[in-house]
Amino acid sequence: MRILVLNGPNLNLLGRREPDVYGHVSLKGLATDMMLAKPEGVEISFKQSNHEGEIIDALHDAYDYEGVILNAGAYTHTSIAIRDAISAIAAPVVEVHISNVHAREVFRHESKLAGVCLGVITGFGLNSYTLAMHALIEHWRNRHD
Repeated sequence: MRILVLNGPNLNLLGRREPDVYGHVSLKGLATDMMLAKPEGVEISFKQSNHEGEIIDALHDAYDYEGVILNAGAYTHTSIAIRDAISAIAAPVVEVHISNVHAREVFRHESKLAGVCLGVITGFGLNSYTLAMHALIEHWRNRHD
């Protein structure tokens, strides 16, 4: 099983940007933690972009993956184009957020993406990614049993 972990704008600053909100672990550290946590037989690829079009291209290129973990950052609340890209691909997408977006500013409460995603995991820090990975694995197993 192959999973793409796709991170959007400003997530390249993990570990340095607002550590009280996002923690002290870098994006590279997140990738290392996920590689250590993944079960045997699961391959994980990582991509980060601050550009909406590159995120859309990465989703379009996800046809070889059985699932996508997407933290679209602020694009979550604004991008119909990313929503349309999720709708256009066969791979199920789990939307993730490090912080609990519902406990933050009101503009963060609405996701333009959630309605076309398999599910949403928010507020568990970097564990949100691991939870999403396990959710995708279970979803894939249930479809192939």
